[in-house]
Amino acid sequence: MLPALHIAPEILSRWPQSRLGCLVHEVQVEESRADAQNYLSEILAPMLQRLLQDTPLASIPNLSESRAAYKAFGRDPGRYRISSEALYRRIRQGKALYRINSVVDANNLASLETGFSVGSYDLSQVGSDILLRLGQAGEVYRGIGKEDLPLENLPLLCDAQGPFGGATSDSTRAMIRPETTTCLTVIYGFSSLDALDRAMQTTARLFADFTQSRPLTAPFVVPPSPAA
Repeated sequence: MLPALHIAPEILSRWPQSRLGCLVHEVQVEESRADAQNYLSEILAPMLQRLLQDTPLASIPNLSESRAAYKAFGRDPGRYRISSEALYRRIRQGKALYRINSVVDANNLASLETGFSVGSYDLSQVGSDILLRLGQAGEVYRGIGKEDLPLENLPLLCDAQGPFGGATSDSTRAMIRPETTTCLTVIYGFSSLDALDRAMQTTARLFADFTQSRPLTAPFVVPPSPAA
């Protein structure tokens, strides 16, 4: 059963353009794939390096709006970076991306290609009701490959057990593992609906090209547009 996803009123009141682009896949998690690494090194990274020569990180489409949303939420995006910005910084510095597994690698390619923060989560490890809300004072979780992250005023995905993911860093609870079979991929959208729609198409293409996966639903947006 797919979870129900919602956005808290406090998020929408501070940044009305807030949306989640969601894709749900049945997956077979593999080791990092050579074709994905070739796509990054031969096509995507050179394109981004040219872009980053002349464009400040704060002006990158979709990253720019995400940074503005963080300020509206009360967090400094320069101190608590959106995950896509952290990836761009590695590209600009000529550093290789971490090779994790086929699903996480495709997720990171989607973030680089779209400018949005993108997170992928093991559906077996999250509850049936998921809320995007702001972190509360004193909340922390252990980020993947990181120390405890203070969560106050960061946009977070939460279920009945508490926060498990966010636009800066995800927790270890719902991370993609070799045994993961169903995956929820979330695009943290703080820009236009058109930009988010394009990002969902890009993400679906990258998962189709570089993972062993099968869509379980059509991509969908939370909250749905009035015409939906």
